[in-house]
Amino acid sequence: MLPQELMREVKRLQVRTRRRVEGLFAGDYHTAFKGRGIEFADVREYEPGDDVRAIDWNVTARAGRPFIKRFIEERELTVTLAVDLSASGDFASGFGAASRPKRRISIETAALLAFAAASNNDRTGLCLFTDHIEFFLPPAKGRVHSLRLLRELLQFEPRSRGTDVANAAMHLGRMLRGRGIVFLISDFLGVQAPSTRSAPLDTALRLLARRQEVIAIQVGDPRESLLPDVGLAQVADPETGDVRWIDTSSRRFRERYEANARHRQWRVESALAAAEIERIGLSTDRPFVPDLARALRLREGRRRS
Repeated sequence: MLPQELMREVKRLQVRTRRRVEGLFAGDYHTAFKGRGIEFADVREYEPGDDVRAIDWNVTARAGRPFIKRFIEERELTVTLAVDLSASGDFASGFGAASRPKRRISIETAALLAFAAASNNDRTGLCLFTDHIEFFLPPAKGRVHSLRLLRELLQFEPRSRGTDVANAAMHLGRMLRGRGIVFLISDFLGVQAPSTRSAPLDTALRLLARRQEVIAIQVGDPRESLLPDVGLAQVADPETGDVRWIDTSSRRFRERYEANARHRQWRVESALAAAEIERIGLSTDRPFVPDLARALRLREGRRRS
């Protein structure tokens, strides 16, 4: 992408994302995630029914009447956006008017979360990965940092085509200091090769979740789990390049395809559940912002219960 085209695309994404943050998404991010604690705000006079444990005895002694301390939630968080750029993200089946490639949904989701974090004065970092760590931008704040994050999301071209979510989780566990939130955005389709350098997925996720609050955002497409009857079709694996012919008119083949998809999804959800990681599902066949906002509202409801 040429520099002028890139800047125009950054501007378009910035405007579109800001509208979403100020509109449908407004408040959902803020209420769904806690800050690191509480901080002192000021004092006020004691009123009947106030918690006596909050009385500021020094001010009370000087004033000759009771005053209590008032606290506010310390909102600043450290948010890391880990985005899967493997070749399987280029897939879009065209299943519905809203269908777009999975990678585009992932990029716009990351941009939306980045703007929501910036509006809450949170520090935001970025990790782009395939079966390697392709790029890492340490968490920081500020307009210049936010613009760079958007540019990297839009223009970065990965060197590899495969997927290794476990490797990304292990890398983030080593790089991130202190507690924060990690949004792990992927289709979770990659299967680790036997020679992988990283730990098994469930182990890697558990290690990361010990120190970070991890939210898994899984971006999928309906055709990855449901195959239509279109007769003979040539298909290619985007990550390995393998090409083969399949007979979609075979009911047995379609049933086996769907069973494999269910088993693959079960493995993903089992690994996330073992690490006590929440999963949010997004799909290429419908607008993703309402689904993401709804998931955050449900999360806030669970916090309050």
